Order: sequence, then structure tokens, then C-alpha cells
Amino acid sequence: MSEALKILKQNWGYDAFRPLQEDIINSVLDNKDTLALLPTGGGKSLCYQVPALIKEGVCLVVSPLIALMQDQVHRLRQLDISATCIHSGMHYSDVRRLLDNTMHGAYKLLYISPERLQTALFQEYMTEFDVSMIAVDEAHCISQWGHDFRPNYLKIANVREVYPSAAFLALTATATTDVQQDITKQLQLKDANVFKQSFARNNIFYSINYSENKNGDTTDNINQHCSIVYSRSRKQTEAIGITLEQSGISATVYHAGMKKEERERAQEQWMEGKSSVMVATTAFGMGIDKPDVRMVLHYDAPEHLEAYYQEAGRAGRDGKSSYSITLYNSSDIKRLHDSTVLQYPPEAYLRLIYQGVAEYLQIPIGTEPDKYYPFDLFDFSRKFSFQPAHAMNALKLLEQEGLWTLSESVYSPATVQFTADRHILDDLGEMYPDLAYVSIGLLRMYNTIFHYPTSVRETAIAKQLKMEKEHVIRALEQLHQMDILEYNKPGEGPQMFFHHYRVDSRHLIIDLNRIHILRKRHEARTEAMISFLENRNECRERILLSYFGEQVSADCGHCDNCRRKNHKGTTDIKELQKELLQVIQQKGSFDIKALIASYPPAIKEDLITLLRSMIDNGTLLLTDGYVSLSK
Repeated sequence: MSEALKILKQNWGYDAFRPLQEDIINSVLDNKDTLALLPTGGGKSLCYQVPALIKEGVCLVVSPLIALMQDQVHRLRQLDISATCIHSGMHYSDVRRLLDNTMHGAYKLLYISPERLQTALFQEYMTEFDVSMIAVDEAHCISQWGHDFRPNYLKIANVREVYPSAAFLALTATATTDVQQDITKQLQLKDANVFKQSFARNNIFYSINYSENKNGDTTDNINQHCSIVYSRSRKQTEAIGITLEQSGISATVYHAGMKKEERERAQEQWMEGKSSVMVATTAFGMGIDKPDVRMVLHYDAPEHLEAYYQEAGRAGRDGKSSYSITLYNSSDIKRLHDSTVLQYPPEAYLRLIYQGVAEYLQIPIGTEPDKYYPFDLFDFSRKFSFQPAHAMNALKLLEQEGLWTLSESVYSPATVQFTADRHILDDLGEMYPDLAYVSIGLLRMYNTIFHYPTSVRETAIAKQLKMEKEHVIRALEQLHQMDILEYNKPGEGPQMFFHHYRVDSRHLIIDLNRIHILRKRHEARTEAMISFLENRNECRERILLSYFGEQVSADCGHCDNCRRKNHKGTTDIKELQKELLQVIQQKGSFDIKALIASYPPAIKEDLITLLRSMIDNGTLLLTDGYVSLSK
């Protein structure tokens, strides 16, 4: 038994690797640069976690999503594997502590956001780390021509100068041929081994349905078995959840506008099966390892095929028959056509947004870069009379220009830093003895509080000083107003990391040629999505595989278009019955609603009549909404 297989069995309890996992791991263990393309649910994380435990030193894992990093670290710690993460929203003292621990070999895996790689503090420590390998997750983010470009990813290759002998492993689930080539180029992969698993998902039945009654069609297709419903808006997500509950279907809701505790509770209920349906925006699903999702339903058409494939692929990770159903109508087509104008606004609007951000965050011209600011999109839009959706698109474009990084919602602890000289603190006791008492207490509890913003806990301060927490907060606020210290209250919410010296918006340099190219690429992706929705002839899976550069000669046989082609004209009941028996025998049990939905509308009535007959005569068995062959 190989060492990798022993590690897999010992830590994760699996007897064998999934397809290509072991090949990828062996490539990394041979210290070869490696590009791995595995579909959603293909087990990408094990491809670096296993070699990280075998190799000496720490594995750097670059990831763009805070929630995904935190989830991975939590799971590894449950397995008694030493891991930690450093991301935006963390404070100086916490970051320095983790970097100190890394320097002394405390971790086998260090997850880090791409912008953290560029900070002066991280670079101060870099040369002291014993790095075994560098894993770049969601590697498609490095390509300007992909669907989710992150400018900080372009700087990852600089790490090579510090760790020239460490192998790079780039991982992604959704990359076209152009994007794959761009990943190799931008990461400077040397003679890379490329492993590409087929994008085909034989157990997923794709179906695209035109719908003028999405609520009714959602409740008709969704059942009490594990499902995900994706919607584009927070408001619509909540409305769908209510509709499902009123129809007797247990549902929970998840979106970025909810508090952290609410999101965690919703995810926990769904993961544990207490709620069968998760209704969510696309903020949900990345890194969620739930194998028994039987259906993913898109209430709104996705923006592009990359998102569609990734989200649909969250169904059927256990290999059992599952369904991807997308509802669309003329409003979706219009939204997709209009999306180019909305996502790529004119230059004047970009400059207006930049000026608004500077005023909103109160950043004077010439302010130094590399500072975090709390940023509430909806409050910003309200104060400057912007449409939130339009403003967000402009903010993302300017983020791609390298001006700032917008982070997802993260918890920020309270921080305190004394800004006044010590002699002012000595005089404080004569006029404000209560405030002096709190100040002295802070100095005794936190020895770094004069040097940089230090994370504090108001509850711990109150306990130490034998005061009420409210009194401590009031004292900190008063000291802040007196310019004796800078007190940042704890909070949870999105943040903006400013990368550059603030300039006059009129002098802001914007690469308009790059934006023009991106606009054209977006148009092409949008047209591909619209064509996919409206296509009623070609095999869905063949269209998807062709889009990702994979050619196949045979149709899948089980998407809606394949079903439609197989049942033109008058329904042949005997042939239909034969096909049903064959499919059910091969695939096992089927959700009866999803099975009906996977066939073309033209034969729906004949299909339902046939299924009823086969159940009545004992050929098929119906149990809890699932149909199977009678024994």
C-alpha cells in the first residue's frame, strides 16, 4: 500500500482514491508543477491535503473565499490535522501570531487569501517558512478571460522567487481551454503535468423548462428529498422559502444578507437533514460536501455556463441519479441580454463610483494604501443614490483594476490603539479618574496597544476591571472622542481593502482597452448561455462538454433534448415502458416528479398514465416519492 493511500485511510477512512486523485498526488510528491481539472465534487482538496501530510514543511493553500478557508480548516482540525488560515478582516496581532506559529512549524497547511501574500507583514516572514508546496485553489480566478477574475491572483507567481524548489498545484473545476492556457502562463508552471477528468456527469439529468409560473413549477419539481434551489436575489430567496413551506415542503433559506449565526444555523439544519430544501443565492454551496443532493433547481437562469455547471454539479456527488432543472422565461433572456451593459458601465460612471467610495470611506487624496474599511454596499448606494446592482458591477470592475479588494462578510473584533503620548495619560487621572482607570487597565492587559491596533474583548476588560461591559464601552467611546485612543467597535460585514494611494477621480488611470476585451468575452459567454437555454435539439451534455473543450461522439441519452428526440410524434407506449424499465434497472430508484420532468412535455400525459399503470399492476414500486422496480 502506498504512503498516500495509508494517509487517506488513516485520516479520512477511505479505502481508495477517486479517479485521478492518486495520479495528481503522485505528481506533486514528485515535485512536479501540476494543473488539475476536476469537476465539482471531484475531491480537489485531498489532492493537496494528502501530500501536505507526507512532505516536510507547510503547504501554502491560496484560496479566494474566506468561508471556504474557514470550513476547510475546521474539518482538518476535526481530523487532528494542524491547519490554520489568514484572510482579510483579521487584525495585525492575530496575523503576526499565526505567522510566528507557522515559522516554528506549528501547521501542515496554511490557508491564505491572495491579497495577504502581498502584504509587507507576510513578506517579512516568507523567507523563514519551510514551504513544502503551493496549492492554488479556484485557479481560474487568475485568468482575466475567465468568469471570476481576481487581480491578486496575478501576483501569486511572485512566490516562486522565494520558494524556487516548491511545486505548484493549480486546481479548478470550471476552465475553458483558453483559461487553462492562461493559468499555466500566469502561474509560470514549468513542464506541468495536466490531469483533466471528463466534465461528463452521467448520473445528472439536465432539463431546461420554459416557465411562466416559476413558483408552481418549483413546488411541482421539488420534493421532500435533499435539494438546492438557486435564486438570484435575497428577497426572492426568502419568498421561495415561504412558498415551499406553505406547500408542505421543509425549506430553509441562505443568503449573504443574513447574519453569520443565521447562515450557520440554516446550513446546519440542511446538512443534518432537518430541512430537505436549501433555498439560496449563489453565495451558498462552495466547499459544501453533501453527497446526497438529489436535485439542483435554478429558479433563475444562471449568467454563464461555468456557473451553471458548477452549481448543477452539487447534485449527485454520491454517484446516484440526480437532477438539474432550470426554469427560464423571456425575463431571464432579457436580463442576460442586458447584463453586458449593466456589468460594464461607461468610464464616467466608474469615476463617479470611485469618487463616491472615497467620500463614503472618508479617504483623503494621498492616503496611504493597504488599509481595511468596513463597506456596506446598500448603505453606500443609498447615500449616493446609486442602484446597488449597478454600483456592485462598477466596484468589481475597479477591483479588477487593482484598486481594492472587496471581501465577503467577516467578523471583525474590537481593536484599540493609543494615539496620545504617555504624559497625556498621566494628566488624565486628575480630570477623568474613571477614564484613567480604564486606560491603565488596558495598558496592563495588552502590551502592544501603543504600537498597533490590538484586538480586545470588551467582556474580558469589564471582568478584569470589575465593571459593567456597557460602562467599559462608554469609556472607550469617550476616550476615542478625546483623541486619546482609536477604538474600532466589533462588527460583522463586508470589508474593502484599499490597495493604492488615493487619487483625484479625474486622474484615475483605468485600462479601458482591457475592459473592452472583457466586455466582448462576457457577451460571448452570455450568448452561449442563452443558446443553451433556447436549444431544443442538441444533447445538453454535449453542449457543455464542447464548451469546456471536450469532444464526445455520443449523446447522453437522458437530458430533456435527448428525451425529446427519442420521442418524436406519437408516443410508442411499449418502447416507452421498455426504456423506463431499462433506465430504472440501471440507475436504481428515481424521484418520480423529477423523472417526469426529465421527459419532454409532449409525452407527459402518456408518461404519467404509464407510470400509474405500472405501479398499479405491481411492475414498479412507489416509496416516499421514489419509484423502483418491484422485487
